[in-house]
Amino acid sequence: MPKVAYSQEERQRIRQELVTTGLALMSRQGIQHTTVEQIYTAVGISRTFFYSFFPTKEDLIVESLYYQQPRIVEFARRLAGDPALSWREAFYRFLYSCCYGEQHGIAVLTVEEQQKIFRRLSPESYATFRHRQLRLFGDILEVFGVRADREQVALFTNLCLAMMVMRRAIPESLPLLVPEAADATVEFQINSLVDAMEKMRA
Repeated sequence: MPKVAYSQEERQRIRQELVTTGLALMSRQGIQHTTVEQIYTAVGISRTFFYSFFPTKEDLIVESLYYQQPRIVEFARRLAGDPALSWREAFYRFLYSCCYGEQHGIAVLTVEEQQKIFRRLSPESYATFRHRQLRLFGDILEVFGVRADREQVALFTNLCLAMMVMRRAIPESLPLLVPEAADATVEFQINSLVDAMEKMRA
């Protein structure tokens, strides 16, 4: 007989499991290829019960992205504090890991996923997401000793996201770009961004 009542503590635990399981699946196989059914089945709850926590898949995605933000900053700290790595090596490795998120447990939105999610966000939720996103990229700059004023953070955010999105978009969303040169393009972009940030270190 299925359980019909859950304590608040149990619901909080299940909600957290949905977020962590969803993030693990999305980072490994891509957000677009991760289904709600895969997530609630892995957690061991019903479809109906899943929707009592998250009205849509997009709501879970946003919550998962929030959950991974401090983990990304901690990853940056570990690299920046690794005595075996130079500043350049640490920053390069961080950016590379973000661009190839599926290999490193980091969920990255495609162009289509961004459009779908942000169409569903209220103005208040969008403002919250934007604030938290800029804070994330500002924290990353500070970890690597780069000045994190408003303009600098905005530029760094755009450059990072452009690299990550473009790498995920070839060839499906950007068919006119040459897929055989995708990795070399990302490599060039990462090195260029590392060069630029190195000049701006505090």
